[in-house]
Amino acid sequence: VWQTPEMLVELETASSVSGYLLVCLSTGYFIHDTVDIVASKQAQASWEYLVHHVLAIAAFASGIFKGTFVAGGVMTLFVEVSNIFLTMRMMMKLSNNQDCLFYWVNKYINLVMYFLFRLAPQAYLTSFFLRYLGERTEGAFLLSILLMVDLMILIYFSRLLRSDFCPERVSLRHKKDKFLTE
Repeated sequence: VWQTPEMLVELETASSVSGYLLVCLSTGYFIHDTVDIVASKQAQASWEYLVHHVLAIAAFASGIFKGTFVAGGVMTLFVEVSNIFLTMRMMMKLSNNQDCLFYWVNKYINLVMYFLFRLAPQAYLTSFFLRYLGERTEGAFLLSILLMVDLMILIYFSRLLRSDFCPERVSLRHKKDKFLTE
């Protein structure tokens, strides 16, 4: 995006070699992680990840094989920035460090990053595909994938809010569902 700023506006036609390679590498990661989840017999416990990976692979395939919507694929990868802070959060939760200052600071950074790198790009992409729904058949396919991912992101956001900002509701749940709800 830094090298080719028109990727922020021309989601269908704008592209760059680095953007194309990023989409290819990310697709390879999703394929590898999917195979790993299935091979390690974690599919039942990780079904949400599998659904997400299959949707991502299907969406990125248009960028790889048709050369269209590479910029859209790059924009969807902005969500990975917020994963840095979500991973730090999970590591602190797993080590029972929810009472430290760093966890408290990180939970607010998580909100900002979630909005900037997940909700805002998804809203922009969804509005883009809704505007051009009737004009592009591939856009309809990608919009359907995008709407499913939108739903997943909103569910994850509500879980994050409940877990970090309404802990009394979470503590009432059974401990066996701890990480599923967080």
